Formats: sequence, structure tokens, C-alpha cells
Amino acid sequence: MSRIVILGSGAWGTALALSLHRRGGHRITLWAHSPEFAQEIVDAGENTLFLPGFPIPAAIAISGNEASAADAEIVVSVVPSEFLRPVLARIRPHLHPGQIVVSATKGIEDRTCLRMTQVIAASLREVGLTLPIGTLSGPSFALEVAQGQPTAVTVAFADPELAALIQQEFSSETLRLYTSTDVIGVELGGALKNVIAIAAGVAAGIGLGHNSAAALITRGIAEITRLAVACGGRRETLAGLSGAGDLVLTCTGSLSRNRTVGQALGQGRNLAEILDSLGGKVAEGVLTTRAALGLARLHRIEMPITEQMELILNEGKDPREAIRDLMLRPGREEQ
Repeated sequence: MSRIVILGSGAWGTALALSLHRRGGHRITLWAHSPEFAQEIVDAGENTLFLPGFPIPAAIAISGNEASAADAEIVVSVVPSEFLRPVLARIRPHLHPGQIVVSATKGIEDRTCLRMTQVIAASLREVGLTLPIGTLSGPSFALEVAQGQPTAVTVAFADPELAALIQQEFSSETLRLYTSTDVIGVELGGALKNVIAIAAGVAAGIGLGHNSAAALITRGIAEITRLAVACGGRRETLAGLSGAGDLVLTCTGSLSRNRTVGQALGQGRNLAEILDSLGGKVAEGVLTTRAALGLARLHRIEMPITEQMELILNEGKDPREAIRDLMLRPGREEQ
């Protein structure tokens, strides 16, 4: 029996806890950011704020105590990128050699442009701790994972034996894991697709059709791949579940928060109002857009869709003008 703690009691963290419980053979703790919120989940018997309608079995421990991480063999981080460092500062005194860390957050840290595994490693180094850190990503709406609908994702570690271990521990009849050693490609695919999903939402919001959506998705995977390869990822990874698979889901699925944000922007709504309407849920693509551009500039990579999304999100550019500017870029060979 593996002891697993999931850091982050949002929809995705809760869905993972439910999936692992259904699999059986684990002792699972779902860690909430505060004792008060942990108690709310316990009292309600479900996560009414982030994943309502799914009873949480009593066998899943709900904790707001950072010390609960000390007993874990596997630590799964599902903390939104903007809160990851402060959460790690609270958790890391309770981590120790022998543990394995799996990052399941799809984002890039704003300002530093670091991937989540890099943020975790940097935070642990501050206290002299080095742990194996991998990433879990792929096309996986939390609601459908909670429902037990068949889902396939990728787990990546530099050490293939660790990837195989997590594959064995997490796989079930409803959650299938494929392994990879391309941590960079898997992680960037999961993070950058959120930016393109905002663009797809913008296109839908201003009334564009299937031709436009197909163009955005296809050119989106092209610029995601360019950046991932420049950062050390493998091109073939971006053609897989954590690249094209996740991109297609997030750009077309009605459950996508990033697409929803983009659609509202295309309809002329204000960004602050849109984010407030999410009720505490996070659309990672909003912050990732700026971070992705910072990373692209470091590597001298062109990302035209991401550039236009940055102008819409942070400069107030009219979405129709952004689409027009994308269409009027100088002609080039497809690559």
C-alpha cells in the first residue's frame, strides 16, 4: 500500500484523489490550503466549491495540516502556479529523502519563466533537499476523471524506472498512464496549450467557425513545439497526449476554463470580471501567456498566437484586431 498526499484540493486534486481511491491499494490524503477549508470538505462530505456532486469516501483523509506530507511516499502537487512557492515554503520542512514528487500543475511561473518541476526543485534546494521530481499531464478534465470516464495521460521522469513506478501506482481501469523521460516536453505541452485554448475561445467568442479553430489549433501546436524543442523537449512528445491531445481537448471542450475565458473576452467582457466569475477556480493560461512569451524571448522563438493573446489579456487589444493581425502576417513556408 502506497501512502500518497495530494497537495491542492481544487477540482483536479480532488478528482485525482477519487481516481486513486477507486483504484485501491493506497492510503490517500487530500491536503487543503487551510484547516477551515479542509473542515468544510469534511462537513459537506464533498468538495462543494470546486467539485460538487462527488461524495468523498471516508477512506480519503482530508487535512489542512502541512505535517501530513511527512508520512507520504508519493507527494502529488496540484497547487496553482501562482501559489506554488508559498505552499512549498509551508510544506518543505516536512519533506524528506526517499519521497517522490509528481507535479500535476499545468503552468509556468510568472516572471521567472520556470516550469513547475523547476520551481519545486529550486524551493527544495533552499533547505538542502533534493528529491526526484516528475510531471503528470495530458487531456484530462477533472469532472470526467471524477466521473470515472476513461482517460489517458503521460507521466514523465528523467529516470524511467520512477515513471514506471508512478504508472503502476496510478493506473486503473479508468485512468491509463503512458511513461516518458521527456519532462520538459510533457510539462511545456501541458502548460502552453492553455494559451492556445484562450485563443480558440476568443475565436469562438467573436463568432468565427471551424476553419478558424482548426487553424489556431494546428498553428498552436507548431509554436508550442518550437518552444518546447528549444528548451530541450522532444518534438515527438508534442505530438502525443501531453501535446496535441491536451491541446485539442482544451481548445474544443466546453469544460475548459481557459477556452471559457477566451470566449468571454471575444464577446467583449472585461478580464477582471471574467476571472472573478470563475468562483476561485484558476485559468492557468492567463498567467502562463506572459511567462511563455518571456521564455520564448530567452530562446529567440517566435510565438505569434501567444503574442496576440498577451496583447488582449494585458494591453486591452481588441480581439478582432488581434485575429486580423495574425491573418495579415507575412507569408511563410509551413513548418
